[in-house]
Amino acid sequence: MTIETPPEGIPTYSAPNSSLAIISLVAGILGLTLFPFLGSIVALITGYMAKKEIRESAGALSGGGMATAGLVMGWIAMGLTVLGLCCGCGFFVMAALLGAGSRHTLYLLPGLVALL
Repeated sequence: MTIETPPEGIPTYSAPNSSLAIISLVAGILGLTLFPFLGSIVALITGYMAKKEIRESAGALSGGGMATAGLVMGWIAMGLTVLGLCCGCGFFVMAALLGAGSRHTLYLLPGLVALL
């Protein structure tokens, strides 16, 4: 079995990657590590822009996988940020209610726990 190589003189062409797709991928990684909120917003914005740019280029640009990976990481980071904010707010509400020391606080607790 032999591996066929293109004959000499015929250039092989590979479409360049979209710059926005690369930015989306890097921002998605940063959104999950160093800059949770800012990185995820940048990853989402540039990811959707890259997808549109690649679609409209009609094959002149590549990098759709990088844009998709940036979008996925951006949405995961946004979900984790929202989940963290909800847990943090719930913690402070519960601490405030339990710290109030009122006997009426105990009647409110089951309803608040059901809301969370």
